[in-house]
Amino acid sequence: MTSLETTSEPSSEEGHKTRRDFLILASAAMGGVGAASFVWPFLDSLNPAADTLAGAVVDVDISPVAVGQAITIMWRGKPVFIRHRTPQEIQEVRAVPLTKLIDPETDEHRVKKAEWLVVVGVCTHLGCVPSGQRPSDNKGDYGGWFCPCHGSEYDPSGRVRRGPAPLNLPVPPYTFLNDTTLRIGQQEV
Repeated sequence: MTSLETTSEPSSEEGHKTRRDFLILASAAMGGVGAASFVWPFLDSLNPAADTLAGAVVDVDISPVAVGQAITIMWRGKPVFIRHRTPQEIQEVRAVPLTKLIDPETDEHRVKKAEWLVVVGVCTHLGCVPSGQRPSDNKGDYGGWFCPCHGSEYDPSGRVRRGPAPLNLPVPPYTFLNDTTLRIGQQEV
């Protein structure tokens, strides 16, 4: 053999290194697949349930709701209070100075039509459902809603007036499709 000729046979050490690399790579891939099989169900459980997605948009016929009455509908698993307010209620809530409110917000900012109030009926303190939807319910000193859990009181605009609740009752996204139909879960475009 001349000095220019070389052999191209791999040494036994290089062969073991290649097998070792393959085993490490295959083990890492299987570990990744195994980890994903455990993580995916957990992440999938964080998605909204099918019944919640089904209630993402709710159309409500408000024509049978007389002035002074209120109805409750379910939207995304939460009660939504829809109140057909009286002219006196509207006048009273609009006369309240913002300095007297725990969470200052004008009534005009909370409604799209003065006579209709739409709020999520869940107390912002610890998530209880306030009373005040039925004529016989305790509406508190402000004529809106009273939370029986810890005594928070809301006015007919859904604004917190007394108690431990830090925020007003939330206003869900909604729009009026016409004079008698309200769509909850969709803003006006």
